Amino acid sequence: MSAQIVTFSVNRLTRTLTVSPQASLLGVLRNDLELNSPKYGCGLGECGACTVLVDGVAARACVIPAAGVVGREITTLEGLGSLAALHPVQQAFIEEQAAQCGYCLSGMIMMTTALLARMPDPTEDEIRRELSGNLCRCGTHLEIVNAVLRAAELTRQARAKDPWP
Repeated sequence: MSAQIVTFSVNRLTRTLTVSPQASLLGVLRNDLELNSPKYGCGLGECGACTVLVDGVAARACVIPAAGVVGREITTLEGLGSLAALHPVQQAFIEEQAAQCGYCLSGMIMMTTALLARMPDPTEDEIRRELSGNLCRCGTHLEIVNAVLRAAELTRQARAKDPWP
């Protein structure tokens, strides 16, 4: 099969690339665009290490063909905030020390961002259910849940200060 040209937005920048029809979104993000926050974990879409946002919805980049995101907005951890202005979810994960090895961290943060966009005030049970598909092998589950609760609080505070999106 021949290569194809795809155009999509990544972290608010329009990108046009020539990709193999078999190329996954994860492969393109990491290898072609040098965005290393989404990780290769299982390659089956089951562990959550590769989670990104596609049009604001959490998605597993390892199982999405790059050609399947033409015209869509992809957001990776690199596109959430900056060192000068962290996203509330990033800030909360730092405050709650919700990382040990950090391999699952990007996926957890992206899943949390999608969760809070849909459900601004989740319960602990809702958080656990939502993140159950993102695996953490280090045992920082309690810190991660606390970070999501803190992120919800920080997000509400930010919206109260500036209610316009």
